[in-house]
Amino acid sequence: MNSATPREAEAALLTCIGSLRWARRVAEHRPYPDLDALLAAGDEAAYDLSPGDLAEALAHEYPAAPPHGTYTAAHTALRAAHAAYESRFGHTFVVCLDDVARAEALDHLLSAVRSRLGNDPEEERAIAAEELRRLARGRLTRLTRTHAAAEAPEAPARDERPQARPDSPYVPV
Repeated sequence: MNSATPREAEAALLTCIGSLRWARRVAEHRPYPDLDALLAAGDEAAYDLSPGDLAEALAHEYPAAPPHGTYTAAHTALRAAHAAYESRFGHTFVVCLDDVARAEALDHLLSAVRSRLGNDPEEERAIAAEELRRLARGRLTRLTRTHAAAEAPEAPARDERPQARPDSPYVPV
């Protein structure tokens, strides 16, 4: 992230939150000494999103898909809950499932969307902003780990031949 051009950094950051202002702000404050500093900058920029920035970010989100292997009735229930939410609030439902076990993700997702349907629009906007901030933290973490793994020098090839023990008079061939 630190060595990327401003345009490359913004493009990568836009995959974390779809707000150009957020991405620019985080990119402009580089270099970051470590992941914690990057996450803190992302949090600060997320807290400062204007209503328009939040709307832009939410417009770039997609409804959470149910886990692979979910039965058809659950797909139908989730689509209906998403449609009701979007009809009520005018944007995609967002929830961070990073700390939820995979086996519990569907239940958590359905429960969250159903419970949040009763919120008033202002309260829901604040909750959506917080969930978006949490999503960005997880995405930033995965993004930096992916880039770090891609940039890591390749380990030298290991010599798989048997090695002589220091006290052995024999030399392997």
